[in-house]
Amino acid sequence: SAAYQDGSPQPLRMVDKATITSGTSTALFDVRRILDPQAYPSGGAGMAGTAGDIARFLETIRRGGAPILSAHSVQLMVTDSVGAKAQTQDPGWGFGYGWAVLDDPALTGTPQSRGTFEWGGAYGHSWFVDPQQKLTVVALTNTAYEGMSGQFTHQLRDAVYPPQ
Repeated sequence: SAAYQDGSPQPLRMVDKATITSGTSTALFDVRRILDPQAYPSGGAGMAGTAGDIARFLETIRRGGAPILSAHSVQLMVTDSVGAKAQTQDPGWGFGYGWAVLDDPALTGTPQSRGTFEWGGAYGHSWFVDPQQKLTVVALTNTAYEGMSGQFTHQLRDAVYPPQ
C-alpha cells in the first residue's frame, strides 16, 4: 500500500525520501526502508505488522504480559514515570516505559479512563488501550501525520465510547 502525507484538500502520495514539516519540526521519511534488508529493524523506524498482530500484542499487555513480558515489566510500562509536564500528548498525559499514560482524563477532556495508554507511528498508525473498560483499539492508516496524531485519532476515540 502506498504511503501518504498530510495535504490539503486531500493527502499527497509520499515520494521516496520525503521531507515532511509539522509545526517547527521536520522529519525525513524513506518509504523504501522497510524493504531494505540492511536497514536496522526498529519498531519506530521500519517494522511492520497487521492490525491483528498489533491488537494481539496490546491485548497481551492489557492482560498482564504473559508469556511475552513479566507482570512487573508491564506495570512499569503502564505507569506514568515522568508526569504530565513531559507533554507527550494532550494535557493530563504522562509517559511510562512504553508509551503515553493517561493520568487525568478531565484535564484532557477525554472519555478514556485513567490508566489508558496509547501511542502512534509517524506513517499513520495509532492505538490505545483502556484497561478499565477492557478495550483495545488499533487504527492503521497510511497518512503521516494525521493517522498518528491528527483529528482522526480524536474522532475515532470519541466514536468508540458511548456519549456521556
